[in-house]
Amino acid sequence: MHHTYETLKSGSLQEVRAAIRAGAYQSHTAGLGRGYLQANLAIMPSTYALDFMRYCQRNPKPCPLTGVSDTGNPMMFTMGRDIDIRTDVPAYNIYCDGKLETSVSDIKDLWTDDMVVFALGCSFTFENALQKADVPVWHIDNNKTVPMFRSNIDTVPSGPFSGKMVVSMRAIPEDRVDEVIAISRRFPLAHGAPVYWGDPAGLGIADIANPDWGDAAPVGAGEVPVFWACGVTPQVAIETARLPICITHKPGHMLITDVAEDAENPVITFTNP
Repeated sequence: MHHTYETLKSGSLQEVRAAIRAGAYQSHTAGLGRGYLQANLAIMPSTYALDFMRYCQRNPKPCPLTGVSDTGNPMMFTMGRDIDIRTDVPAYNIYCDGKLETSVSDIKDLWTDDMVVFALGCSFTFENALQKADVPVWHIDNNKTVPMFRSNIDTVPSGPFSGKMVVSMRAIPEDRVDEVIAISRRFPLAHGAPVYWGDPAGLGIADIANPDWGDAAPVGAGEVPVFWACGVTPQVAIETARLPICITHKPGHMLITDVAEDAENPVITFTNP
């Protein structure tokens, strides 16, 4: 049975995850699983895991580390009672030698006992708080994927991982920018406060109507483009690192966890399956 975005927006977390696991929903997750932390993913051989963990620690704004699997265990038991990383994301990107090869809806055939999963907080989490405050979020209201751009901000390298920060953009009414900054700052596990607002040229973005990932979003009269650090940043670092294989979420297609969106500690003490 196929599920639509509109039907799942009002569905429970269990219904959303079941639809994703069954392959019945393979689109973006913005606005789904309200109240729960969403996560970006990076899955790689254990040889590179320590360097990548250092990369996250050195770049906490784009890479807020919320979960790390045991080597070879696809169950993210610190983030949910029954999260199988091989099936519970709507779409995955597969990188070989740093190049994006394909996108798939599950990775059961690619999983090995040597893989480590990293879950990184996602800005979709604080968007729920913005909507509760009646701040318009265009891409959710219009069933689109948030626009994302390569910026001119360097990340701090670790081992083979380096590159520019990716940022996501939301157009905010100019009289509410300070309020939006204060709201998003409450969610450090979801990138926290924005890194920049105003003229996109200041981030090296030549054309705001032409994002590198996601869908173009309008910036209307009386609105300001506001940019947050984005969890697609590791995908740029993975391209640079040229790992023989690395698996990420497809931008906009996140893991929805059992962790409350406003949790101070993202670790849930479930038993290791």
